[in-house]
Amino acid sequence: MRVKVAHVITRLDLGGAQQNTLHTVRRLDPARFDALLVCGSGGMLDAEVRADASVRAVFLDSLVREVSPLKDMLALLELRRVFAAERPQVVHTHSSKAGILGRLAATLAGVPVIVHTYHGFGFHDRQAPAVRGFYAALERLCGRLTTRLIFVSRANAAYAERRGIARSAGATVIRSGVALSGYPAPVDAARLKASVGVGVHKPMIVSIGNLKPQKNAADFVAAAAKVSARVPEARFVFLGDGPQRRALESKAFALGLSDRLFFLGWRRDGAQWLAAADAFALTSLWEGLPRALVEAMKTGLACACYATDGVTDLLKDGENGFLVPPGDADALAERLIQLLGDPALRRRLGEAAARSIGPEFDIDGMVRAQEALYLELLRGCGR
Repeated sequence: MRVKVAHVITRLDLGGAQQNTLHTVRRLDPARFDALLVCGSGGMLDAEVRADASVRAVFLDSLVREVSPLKDMLALLELRRVFAAERPQVVHTHSSKAGILGRLAATLAGVPVIVHTYHGFGFHDRQAPAVRGFYAALERLCGRLTTRLIFVSRANAAYAERRGIARSAGATVIRSGVALSGYPAPVDAARLKASVGVGVHKPMIVSIGNLKPQKNAADFVAAAAKVSARVPEARFVFLGDGPQRRALESKAFALGLSDRLFFLGWRRDGAQWLAAADAFALTSLWEGLPRALVEAMKTGLACACYATDGVTDLLKDGENGFLVPPGDADALAERLIQLLGDPALRRRLGEAAARSIGPEFDIDGMVRAQEALYLELLRGCGR
């Protein structure tokens, strides 16, 4: 009999956690596993999933990102109803809201194996202590209900242990995977850059992510202004979207960057933009394991990033990229100026970065590791 596994995620946006979860649902061995996806509605990938006959999905309107006591209680009840009807042997949750509600509902429904992946945390050290403490306490509670916790970076696993979360259940590191064979991507760089008005012969720095506080794109704008003042020919491209986009575009305009900094929204050709770039920057204030950074490194780009969480799992300062203190846009700008002015340095760091991304980051290897974990945990509970 096949093992039924229900994956639960808050919403199907175009982010690393969502893409990896969807890939897992599609690629679990159909001879051994019966995969179900349970998610909130309103994400960018909804239409794709609804049209994909290979994915069995349940959309819940009550499962939303924002804190909403009424909707959250309804989502908890609906998740319990889905699990009671489907009777999965494994429930695997992703993202903060789905992780809390999904694990509570799976416990209420008597699911034998409950797994949660931390792609990052819903709380962080920049929050007010009371808020951070409340969410950390929720995670500790749910940790006691969890058969196994998965972390995408060693830094996140250590952080969870310091917070008393990882002691409540076993912990496993499974990297957030990418399709390694697709990097570096073939690209007509001149044509790609010309398609959005980036000068064909201008050096280009790319960043990728959600335009939300976590990704801190305001510092990317600030660094771009500082670099532009000394390297006027430099161009900057941000791939991604979110609630801060309009404010960031206004800030870029006010800084005189309207013809130098391009916000392109979510793109399906991110691999091509990385292949066309001269350097990659990341200004996140907290991270799990940034998928975009893995992709940039595998592409062979020299990367300059804030030294946060999972970023430090990947980059070693001066060896395969540059790390600067989080929030220090001046230091980031200096590193980017250094990279733009030194092609040999870019090449050395980029080659070292590409060598750093080994098989553990392969997306299909990620799926196989999860399969092995499910079977191990089921054997452990006599299933």
